Amino acid sequence: MRKFGLALAIALLSSSAALAEVSVQSCNRTVEFSSVPQRAVSNDSNLTEMMLALGLQDKMVGYTGVSGWKTLDAELTDQVAALPELSPKYPSKEVLIGADADFFFAGWNYGMRVGGEVTPQTLEPFGIKVYELTESCIHVGAKPKVSMDDMYNDLLNLGHIFGVEARAEKLVQRYRDELAQFKAGLKVSGTPPRIFVYDSGEDSPFTAGRYAMPTALIEAAGGSNVMDTFEKNWARVNWEAVVEANPEIIVIVNYGEVTAQQKREFMLNNPAFADMDAVKNDRFVTLEYAEATPGPRNIKAIKKLAAAFWEN
Repeated sequence: MRKFGLALAIALLSSSAALAEVSVQSCNRTVEFSSVPQRAVSNDSNLTEMMLALGLQDKMVGYTGVSGWKTLDAELTDQVAALPELSPKYPSKEVLIGADADFFFAGWNYGMRVGGEVTPQTLEPFGIKVYELTESCIHVGAKPKVSMDDMYNDLLNLGHIFGVEARAEKLVQRYRDELAQFKAGLKVSGTPPRIFVYDSGEDSPFTAGRYAMPTALIEAAGGSNVMDTFEKNWARVNWEAVVEANPEIIVIVNYGEVTAQQKREFMLNNPAFADMDAVKNDRFVTLEYAEATPGPRNIKAIKKLAAAFWEN
C-alpha cells in the first residue's frame, strides 16, 4: 500500500512538473504556464484570427479591439459569433478582470501601450498571463528585422500555450509550403520595385518600417520597402522622405473611417506627389488590415502584392 502511495505521489509530482515546464518567450520575458488557459481574450482582428485558425474559440471568453476599427475575415466570422466583443477598441484593465480572463493575447500598440494601464505587469496580480505579438516586441527591446517567422513564431507559441502543438505545427508547415511553392513559380526581373506603405494620415503618413509585417510581405513578393531603414514597426514619417524615396507602387492599408479609395484619391490629387512614379502611373494596391498585420491572411497578402508588382 505504501509503495502504491509513493508511486502515485511521484506520478502526481511528475505531472505537475511537466505542466510547469510549459514556457514560451514573449518579447523580453519568459512566461510559464502551469495549465492551459481556459478564459482567454485576444485583441485586434489579426490576433483573434490566429486564435481561431488554431481552433481555440472554446478556450476564449471574448475578444476586443475589432469593431472600433476593423472587421474579421468573413470565413472566420461564424467561428467567433458565439463570443462577445468585450470592448470595441483597447480594453481597460477592468474589462479583462470583469471577464475573469486568465490569458490576454495582445501586442504593443495592439491592445497595450508601453507605460499604459494594460500591460503584462499590471495584469499579473489578477492572474492574467499575457503573450505579446512578436512583431510588436521592438517597442520593448531589440529584435531582428521582421520576417514571416514572426507570425509563425506566434502560432507555434500559442500551440504550446494551449496544448495544440501538432495543430500549430501543421498549420505553420502548410503556410511555409504554400509560400515556398508560390515563390518558386514567381517570375521576377530587374531590380525589386520600390514600395511605400500608406496606412493613414494626411499631414504626416503612418507607415510600415523595418519591423512591421508589410516589409516581410513586400520582400516575399519580390519588392523593397522604401522605409526599410526606418527603425520602427508602425510609425509616422514626413511626406518629404516619401517623395524623395519616389516609390513605384503604393500599398494602401484599408481600415477605419477613411477608405482605401479616399486615401488613393488624396495622393492622386495632391500636387506635392505629382512627380512620384506611383502617382504618375497610378500604381496602387490595397491590403486589408488583417492582411497587412501578422496573421492567417499573410500568404494571401503576398500573392496579392506579387500580382501588383509583376506580370505573372
